[in-house]
Amino acid sequence: MRMALTGIISAAAIALSACTGMTQSEQGALSGAAIGGVAGAVLGDDEAALAGAAVGAAAGWYLGCRQEGRCGNVDNRRERYDQRTGRYYFYDQQSGRYFYENGEPYRG
Repeated sequence: MRMALTGIISAAAIALSACTGMTQSEQGALSGAAIGGVAGAVLGDDEAALAGAAVGAAAGWYLGCRQEGRCGNVDNRRERYDQRTGRYYFYDQQSGRYFYENGEPYRG
């Protein structure tokens, strides 16, 4: 049990250090797997560590996916209508700016 726990913690530390170039979904999956694996190893045996890693990876991926704006967290791209141009535009919360549906900056 101690060997498995040490191995899981070491692998998690190495994997988390590689998160800089990943998307939020990938970071969430890796972080969730690491946390779930460690929790499973502490609370149970090797099988619990594997189950915890699997559940943690799935939950972490889903949360990261929602932060990216996918997986059910889709903004309404047709918030406002510009009668002058006949096009819809929306407000992007991350940048604090308005954009047309095709991604062009809105000039209102």
